[in-house]
Amino acid sequence: MRMNTLKRWIEDPKLRRQALTLLSGGLILISLAARYAAGQPGTADGLLAAAAVVAGADIVVRALANLRNRAFSIELLVSIAFIGALAIGEFWEAAAVTFLFIFGAYLEARTLSKTREVLGQLLDLASTTAVVMRDGQQVEVLASEVAQDEILLIKPGAKVPVDGLVLDGFSAVDESAITGESIPEEKGSGDAVYAGTLNQNGTLKVRATGVGADTTLARIIARVEEAQDEKAPTQRFIERFARWYTPFIIVLSIGAFIITRDIELSLTLLVIGCPGALVISTPVSIVAGIGRAAKKGILIKGGEYLENAGKISAVALDKTGTLTEGKPRLIDIEVLETVPILAGADRQADSRRGGWDAEQRKVLRWAGIAETLSEHPLARPILAEASRYETLPEPENFQMLTGRGVTAEYRGSRIAVGTMDLMNILGVAVSPEAESRLAVLKSNGKTAVLVALDQAAIGILGIADSLRDNAAEMVRELKRSGVKRVLMLTGDDRRTAEAIASQADITEVHANLLPDDKLAIIRQLKQEGHVVAMTGDGINDAPALAAADIGIAMGTAGTGIAIETADIALMADDLMKISQAIALSKSTLRNIRQNVIIALLTVSVLLAGVMMGQVHMAGGMLVHQISVLVVIINGMRLLKA
Repeated sequence: MRMNTLKRWIEDPKLRRQALTLLSGGLILISLAARYAAGQPGTADGLLAAAAVVAGADIVVRALANLRNRAFSIELLVSIAFIGALAIGEFWEAAAVTFLFIFGAYLEARTLSKTREVLGQLLDLASTTAVVMRDGQQVEVLASEVAQDEILLIKPGAKVPVDGLVLDGFSAVDESAITGESIPEEKGSGDAVYAGTLNQNGTLKVRATGVGADTTLARIIARVEEAQDEKAPTQRFIERFARWYTPFIIVLSIGAFIITRDIELSLTLLVIGCPGALVISTPVSIVAGIGRAAKKGILIKGGEYLENAGKISAVALDKTGTLTEGKPRLIDIEVLETVPILAGADRQADSRRGGWDAEQRKVLRWAGIAETLSEHPLARPILAEASRYETLPEPENFQMLTGRGVTAEYRGSRIAVGTMDLMNILGVAVSPEAESRLAVLKSNGKTAVLVALDQAAIGILGIADSLRDNAAEMVRELKRSGVKRVLMLTGDDRRTAEAIASQADITEVHANLLPDDKLAIIRQLKQEGHVVAMTGDGINDAPALAAADIGIAMGTAGTGIAIETADIALMADDLMKISQAIALSKSTLRNIRQNVIIALLTVSVLLAGVMMGQVHMAGGMLVHQISVLVVIINGMRLLKA
């Protein structure tokens, strides 16, 4: 048992470093006791030398490993310094330098581990068990054992173990872990549920659609893990800087020795010149920023994209499914003349539902009957609204006239729903007033269709894809954050596009676009010197998303491809998360700049102090490690931002 524990401590770099830090620190404390309490300076020096060797051995091993890879590392500076200090009998300096260095490395590792705790929190979200229906019985199994298409029961208070589709039941589900949204989502038949979410108050019968590594939660965890390991441009620059800086400090220390013949000065320059705080300055901020974003339902692909998001100067937004909900709804019912009550209609239907009064519901009912057999996209919002009141009967002699509308018969009456062209073909009289009201609806960006009963136009239906509630607020927030241009890119017609853009406070509109047209606009913006973000949700947006500096995918919960390919994936259909992502990036960039300034200032002051004879090895190393700690604490602030 003890041997296994010892083996684990030796083989695990994190545990080994922790053990060496404790052992080295303990030896230093004992040496101080031996010197000042027992009056044995010889024993104290021996203990200090032992402390230096204990801590320094691991540093030397890492330095040699880097040299084999032709890399001049910070460990090399410390190794030369502590060996030299031992050689000239400066045991205290050798012990202090090595202990402080490995203690700083230990603190760094602990901090990065702390910033990565979001992964642990995500892993904790996963349910370990699931209740499945097998042979008509409820069986509790491990979540990992659930097979595709199996039927599960999700009881109140239970975590959802897999991605699935609700077959039966109704409940509110807390999806904050996936989407970042705090308000529970109501789930019923046909709705999707995701692993790691919490069922609150009802029992749901769910068919598994994503199990194991194919769940949304698993993909999120994988993405965050990958993102935190990917290096940002600033980090890559600092690492390149360190590769040149290390040999410079070595040459400087050798030069100082040749000129002064002062070995202590030369060794002190080696130690004080270590840019430890500079090396840790960027990764601690990047990892913390990515972790914080993940908790908000914002998945960022890596450090490069986290940095670039803060430099965005132009944001291009798709219309359908991004600025709008992507689900056409019946917005208006215009009554043109009094409609007789149809026998069998629900006279007691609640007029407050949908905001429709009795006459509007009559028009809606006739239109719903005509569209019952239609598969046209515009039929769906009509049927969805009409079916809220009653089960619609099927008509007779249903006909679809492509590009114009539909006709049908019911109880001896002919119903027509469609364009003005359809009304003209059928000989339905449409008054100038009706034509004017039709034009007003169209000018507001709505698709307007006429409803006729026999030879009379009885109403107009206005259908539109509604603007998301916070679209205008998001646009204003982008402009306040320094984004110079906010554009709408859409394949829709200009009139509809401008109507939506006006509601969203967007002044630059590009309509009637093909995918290649969107791509050309993104390229033009980049040629003009903009850092461009493209936000979209459809296949037609793919070329533009790929060409943009930052591709942002909307509402990707449950969409594996989007999570894998997007530079930034927003798990919920919340436009404010775009501005939140940019704001977080700017905070991260400020944090990185602060850390770099702290690191460079510390090294500069210490080197100047060494050259003037005011800073010695142990004291300088202590100040240096304090700067590392300051940088770490500053980076960790992002976790609470």
